[in-house]
Amino acid sequence: MEFVYEAQPMRVVMRPGASVTAVAGEAERLGLRRLLVVCGPRGGETARAVVASLGDACAGLFAEARQHVPVEVADQAVRVARAAGADGCVAVGGGSAIGLGKAIALRTELPLIAVPSTYSGSEMTPVWGLTEHGVKRTGRAPSVLPRSVVYDPELTLSLPVSLSVTSGINAVAHAAEALYAPDASPLVSLMAEEGARAMTGALPGVAADPEDLEARGRALYGAWLCGAALGATTMGLHHKLCHVLGGTFGLPHAETHTVVLPYALAYNAPAAPDALRALGRALATDDAPQALWDLSGRLGAPRSLAELGLGEADLAVAAAEVTGQAYPNPRQITTADALEVLRAAYEGDRPPVWS
Repeated sequence: MEFVYEAQPMRVVMRPGASVTAVAGEAERLGLRRLLVVCGPRGGETARAVVASLGDACAGLFAEARQHVPVEVADQAVRVARAAGADGCVAVGGGSAIGLGKAIALRTELPLIAVPSTYSGSEMTPVWGLTEHGVKRTGRAPSVLPRSVVYDPELTLSLPVSLSVTSGINAVAHAAEALYAPDASPLVSLMAEEGARAMTGALPGVAADPEDLEARGRALYGAWLCGAALGATTMGLHHKLCHVLGGTFGLPHAETHTVVLPYALAYNAPAAPDALRALGRALATDDAPQALWDLSGRLGAPRSLAELGLGEADLAVAAAEVTGQAYPNPRQITTADALEVLRAAYEGDRPPVWS
């Protein structure tokens, strides 16, 4: 057995109410005295509670985070952080807020504390993303990995069921790709399988009773593991498809991952049998793409790219962009293959069996 596994240096706090009670303590532990708090328009209430808990250690609030982290928003946030003399950053919210926090950390190397309110898992990875001129660029840098992550199930109680479901399946996508990544290892595979099991087990409970703290906490645990698995491996076809659809066509992040995942998995299945078996164990099925498609429909999530606003004429453009640069994937993919996968996701029917 041969593999390489690099543990990410991070501290995690998980408990109800931690978003208000733990952030100041984490900042003090890191020696931070002037923190800029960032959030999106919908996360203002929680962010203001974090601001209040920080007291004099808060250097300001920047509430302009946007999906896919437009570079002009990142530029503005960096200017605000520098003007405030910030020595750290607290990102409160979903993937957009945490992505903005990472962009600030990338440019300034300020330490980042993440307080996630969705299940995106971004807080567990050293992966950053910026969108400029309709193209989303991603990369990895140790400086963007949060120093502390504060998980608070109470913070997710206000997350609508629809977004809870798509955010959760987005996390499962991280685990799925980690299972067949070229740099996977036994430890990563254990995290990925358990993360997918925890998340898919929690989502029906969240959908049935959005106030169920136990189910909400279980989903955060799943998001943690799925994100950590992605953070330790290299992304493949699924994430490339979603980055193009989000960055170039502006499709919503979590919903796009939810729609695309069954089709990307079905395409890769013949070349990644061990990964699909592991994912099948997590989902208690022998057909993981079908099970994820069924789960999405059962919980009311979108199933087609057409529902998300993609035009049929956009499919060929997206396919060309997806195959325009090399990236690791268990199965070779041509522009014609990418178009076939995208068309299946556009129509939203049951995932086909690719040979």
